[in-house]
Amino acid sequence: MTSNTFTTRNLRKIYGEGPAAVHALRGVTLEIPEGEIVVLLGPSGSGKSTLLNIVGGLDRGTDGEVFFRDRKLSDMSDAELTRYRRDHVGFVFQFYNLMPSLTARENVELVTEIARNPMDPDTALALVGLADRADHFPAQLSGGEQQRVAIARAVAKQPDVLFCDEPTGALDSKTGRAVLHVLKDVNEKLGATVMIVTHAAAQADMADRVIRFGDGDVTDVTVNKTKLSPDDIAW
Repeated sequence: MTSNTFTTRNLRKIYGEGPAAVHALRGVTLEIPEGEIVVLLGPSGSGKSTLLNIVGGLDRGTDGEVFFRDRKLSDMSDAELTRYRRDHVGFVFQFYNLMPSLTARENVELVTEIARNPMDPDTALALVGLADRADHFPAQLSGGEQQRVAIARAVAKQPDVLFCDEPTGALDSKTGRAVLHVLKDVNEKLGATVMIVTHAAAQADMADRVIRFGDGDVTDVTVNKTKLSPDDIAW
């Protein structure tokens, strides 16, 4: 029996009150098995990033239940959610959020100093193909290289889950495919569950599981029997 990284039950998120209230999630019930690459697909405003933020411990649902394995995230205190984020998850965003005054190695070291079981920063940079760029500052790196530093920083804590919100949104096709290869390697080599939020439908072809969102709810879940290499994805 496959265990789940995440389970949600009737998860709702409402911003505001009364007639102006925005229903970002409308009762999402979902299971995310361990160790998969999962693509959350849908247009802007469909709820996919809201779900990612809640299961990532950055936000709370208005109603419903959220579990990480057998732990109920929706009952955790703020301090417990902070420990959960520190110990179990890594985040990669569309914009790299690197410290411009620090080298690539030093940006990765920011995370390894607080992680429970950190990877050596140079090992993390080698994993993303940047061993020879460790002493470069962000301004000396291309957009794709900066994104790979951001991924190295996230994986250096050896997380159970890697959350990626539009990780290729600011990249061209060649660079974007290189970043997707890195995410595939992280999944295969570290065994991390990788969750990718995107509106780019073609990226669904590299996933184990595709969850489509529309108007705050899941409209379809597809399990790919065969997966494409990032090199074969249309852009």
